[in-house]
Amino acid sequence: MLSIVIPVFNEEQSLDLLHQEIAEIAAAHGYQIEMIFVDDGSRDGSWEVIRGLAAKDSRVRGIRFRRNFGKAAALDAGFAEARGELVMTLDADLQDDPHEIPRFLAEMEKDLDVVSGWKKVRHDPWHKVLPSRVFNWMVSTLTGVALHDHNCGMKCYRREIFDEVRLYGELHRFVPVLAAARGYRVGELVIQHRPRKFGRSKYGLSRILKGFLDLLTVKFLTGFGQRPQHVLGTLGLGSFLVGATGLIWLAIRWTVSRIPIFGLDEYNLGGRPIVLYLVGLMLFGGQLLSVGILGELIIAYHAPHDRSYSISDRVGRSGGSSSTPRTSSPESR
Repeated sequence: MLSIVIPVFNEEQSLDLLHQEIAEIAAAHGYQIEMIFVDDGSRDGSWEVIRGLAAKDSRVRGIRFRRNFGKAAALDAGFAEARGELVMTLDADLQDDPHEIPRFLAEMEKDLDVVSGWKKVRHDPWHKVLPSRVFNWMVSTLTGVALHDHNCGMKCYRREIFDEVRLYGELHRFVPVLAAARGYRVGELVIQHRPRKFGRSKYGLSRILKGFLDLLTVKFLTGFGQRPQHVLGTLGLGSFLVGATGLIWLAIRWTVSRIPIFGLDEYNLGGRPIVLYLVGLMLFGGQLLSVGILGELIIAYHAPHDRSYSISDRVGRSGGSSSTPRTSSPESR
């Protein structure tokens, strides 16, 4: 089964058309599918449309939030409900073309675990395209997962990924990065991006700042999530040593200047800003070391519940591999 998870926020005009397109694709290729619409606190008639679709099509399921919790929460709720071996996500505004679904499934057959769409030609205003390209470059550079369009809402995953990758905040755009950090194989596919027909974009300039902060979080999670002292302790120790070394040098110079046999001018530490700076570096370094130790204690406490590794296969004891073999795409079945 292929599960299609669609977050919805004030998209009542596009839902019928989107459902019709997906149903036509499924019928043409013989796919066994389910469509999970997650209403993220819409203030229009989106939920009534979803209820109507579910009443006439047993493959449609709907989830309604009490208020707007964000796209990551909507996707997380949809993933929790998904029963398919493969899970696709696409936006409800009709800019993602459901006719790309067969190409995604064919790409997944290349032994990939995640396929991310790339809107190579975008039908968006420049003030959305330019920041997005800068952001994608930053993510690819800092994380090592070289995708051209981390923000693309059309992606395909193996369901097992979400047993290990947890979504919260605004981390939905970083699922390929989080999955790659656990050893899953990530690919990319150029897709068609259609002009918006209804409504307006839900994202403004504030997304740039939020995205950068989320990027720092992901970089820390993927690089030092299980060993926070390695980064905090290194910075703290470096800061502490610089401050301590500087203070020792000043103390030696002050002491030597007061010994007559050296004939040096008296060195006065009073009123010198460098003393305060060096003391500040020592205090800052000590704080970072303390925070790193607290982080290590938290990791140690939660370690039995949150594995720092990902198992792709097992062998032995039962006389053979105990993992579930990779399944073929819905099209091949």
